[in-house]
Amino acid sequence: MTLLAFALAFQDSGSPLGPPPPAAHSSALLEMLHNSGATAQAVLVILLLCSIFSWAIMLSKWRNFRSSEQQSRRFVRAFRKSGRLSEIAAVADQFRPSPLVAIFHEIHDEYQRQAGGRGMPPNPQALERAALTAASESLTLMEHRMTWLATIAQTATFIGLFGTVMGIIDAFHGLGTAGAATLRAVAPGISEALITTAAGLAVAIPALMGYNQLTARLRESAARMDDFGRELLNAIENAALLTTAAPVPTQPMPPPPGGHDEQPRRRSF
Repeated sequence: MTLLAFALAFQDSGSPLGPPPPAAHSSALLEMLHNSGATAQAVLVILLLCSIFSWAIMLSKWRNFRSSEQQSRRFVRAFRKSGRLSEIAAVADQFRPSPLVAIFHEIHDEYQRQAGGRGMPPNPQALERAALTAASESLTLMEHRMTWLATIAQTATFIGLFGTVMGIIDAFHGLGTAGAATLRAVAPGISEALITTAAGLAVAIPALMGYNQLTARLRESAARMDDFGRELLNAIENAALLTTAAPVPTQPMPPPPGGHDEQPRRRSF
């Protein structure tokens, strides 16, 4: 009991047996940042700018993708509910920035040039090429600045490693100049140098994760544009076939047993 009381009293008196203050780690980190060399500080500034730029790209892309996906869902619902191509063309611009709007306009314009918006288009392959061109242009716009994000994700670790190597070189050079070959002499310089490696990882990992997520959403958008282009082309061809191949009845058809005339569901353009 006497030894325990003495140990507690010695701990309360501020001896090394007591726990370190909570701010010791943060103060040591700030001290290492302050004592780091000019090369390490330049590397840290470069990594900070890369981090700000990458986060700006990711937040902007996520906001744009969310807006385009919402407008695309609304546009597809309006397209499937509408019965005429002209009705959709009149309200299509309300659903921007959906990439489906550009595909619709390209196909609609080509269809107007070929057949005046009625009947079977003489060259259906031209409609398909127009859809592919519009989808490619939309994807190019959506991929804007994605290469910067990939570059930051790949090079941030090497930039941090460069700062670490230069810091270790300076530390060993100072050790050789001082002539004190002890761990106490070399440890502070090495710990200051390793900060740049940690900073490089802190910049590269979020950028890499954001790039992978945005790339997956780009693939989903590309698949959605292809599906919509095929759906629109099929709707145009089906409507044209139903219009040109509809038989002319020679006599009135009897009503169905239910008492109501049943009309086939069709999309008339």
